[in-house]
Amino acid sequence: MAEDNSYESMLCVKPEVHVYRIPPRATNRGYRAADWKLDEPAWSGRMKITAKGKMAFIKLEDKNTGELFAQAPVEQYPGCVVEAVTDSSRYFVIRIEDGNGRHAFIGLGFADRGDSFDFNVALQDHFKWVKQEGELAKMEASQSAAPKLDLSFKEGQTIKISIGNIKKKDAGGAKPRPMGGGLLPPPPGVKAGGIIPPPGGQQMAPAAQTNTAALLDFGSPVPAPQPSSDMWGDFTSAGSNSSKDAVTSGWVQFS
Repeated sequence: MAEDNSYESMLCVKPEVHVYRIPPRATNRGYRAADWKLDEPAWSGRMKITAKGKMAFIKLEDKNTGELFAQAPVEQYPGCVVEAVTDSSRYFVIRIEDGNGRHAFIGLGFADRGDSFDFNVALQDHFKWVKQEGELAKMEASQSAAPKLDLSFKEGQTIKISIGNIKKKDAGGAKPRPMGGGLLPPPPGVKAGGIIPPPGGQQMAPAAQTNTAALLDFGSPVPAPQPSSDMWGDFTSAGSNSSKDAVTSGWVQFS
């Protein structure tokens, strides 16, 4: 992806910083802010950190007019352009350039520790983003250079899929459907289409034959009942005769 180098973004702004003249480094262990004249800064003003493409720029400007005092281009961080001192977290040594190839080292100090923390984090976040962009570009380049895998089917090519753990249905295990249009099956011990015997092992009298014979015998006259001498009637004989008549005539007897 092509980068737009004309766009400049703002990373951090601090309204007040101090610049110090620093003595030459005495040892290889680093700079010490205690060797500077901290109560006599050489310059005070505003600091900005901007980014343009992969580069970051530390700009020191006049807080009133915005005139540029010094600028330090930063290609990587941590690096030789920005170096922290060994005895404080509020002071750094930066390498500034004048645009003609000349550079110099100056001391940069913040009045508050929070400002120095923001200065440090702004540079770290920018170059972390630069590293991620570089890794992403390498990944895209490797993917584009690798041959593409063709997974399409060729003409006449087929595949076979085996699906396991499927139980086959048993053909003889199907339950028979009940006959007779939804009628309930007979109780256990009774054959289909049979008649349930009466309880207690009693057998039914052949009332059908008696009734049929009585109904079909038109020639034999029915004897008339003899009048009783008792004026109130024989209730016992009347009850027994009514039972016999009921059975003889074929009508249902109600009890």
